[in-house]
Amino acid sequence: MADDIPFKRDLEFEYGTLEQVAPGIRRIVARNPSAFTFHGTGTYVIGQGKVAIVDPGPMIQEHVDAILGALQGEEVTHILITHTHIDHSPAAAPIKAALGVKTYGFGPHGSGRHAPGEQVEEGGDPDFVPDVRLAHGDIVEGAGWSVECVHTPGHTSNHLCFQLREEKALFSGDHVMGWSTTIVSPPDGDMAEYLSSLRLLLDRDDEIYWPTHGPPIAKPQSFVRAYIGHRKLRERQILGHLKAGKARIAEMVPLMYRDIPRALHGAAARSVFAHLIHMCETGRAVCEDDLAVDARYSAG
Repeated sequence: MADDIPFKRDLEFEYGTLEQVAPGIRRIVARNPSAFTFHGTGTYVIGQGKVAIVDPGPMIQEHVDAILGALQGEEVTHILITHTHIDHSPAAAPIKAALGVKTYGFGPHGSGRHAPGEQVEEGGDPDFVPDVRLAHGDIVEGAGWSVECVHTPGHTSNHLCFQLREEKALFSGDHVMGWSTTIVSPPDGDMAEYLSSLRLLLDRDDEIYWPTHGPPIAKPQSFVRAYIGHRKLRERQILGHLKAGKARIAEMVPLMYRDIPRALHGAAARSVFAHLIHMCETGRAVCEDDLAVDARYSAG
């Protein structure tokens, strides 16, 4: 299944070093590598002199110190947050405290679909509340740069991408990544919204994506088409298993994800669950119990 997307995993970087990666764009990578973050969180800096930080990253003091040290002599005017997972937003708090700069984002964790304070999922950052709330189509302007906000729910309900308009470069967060597919985990993750958000990108003029994890994505529209095709293929797999009498997600995952370590099968089960919710909503599958990971399903 991995070969249906043209993944690119080569990334040259040095932890803790702010490097120029494109005109108007610098990146510094946090030392938080994992099966979900690849080499770690890539924090981006837009502009020169008066700059914006995109996704300051996890609460790792080494990373916070590296950002603050690298930007000495420059003025941080904005902190932009793509979404509120713990590898993206927590470092905003100490950087804001040190520099007195405002944070910008869609809203608190789960704010796209959940009540304030509702427990959504593990891995979320419930403490982050943006000083300035952004919506789809909003423009944030700085010194010699501007970004357009693109609301892309699915991975999380509050996920935003940001286009650096001067370069037609989209900071795609975790919505589209060049090294791996994106986890969609209910209840905040939603497969119908995710697919809709992917299709939204096909009509845009972005020339390159800069994900928070991994290398940039050239020819992004064709990459997004492969992402959509991959999700459609997963749903055909699920339907095939349902028709063959495999009624539970636990029966499907070892067959569908035999090429990934078993330690990641729990995350894979969440994505299959997201697919099945979407398939039940569209009449292609039926849940024989209350919707849950351990429920029984059949073909619609």
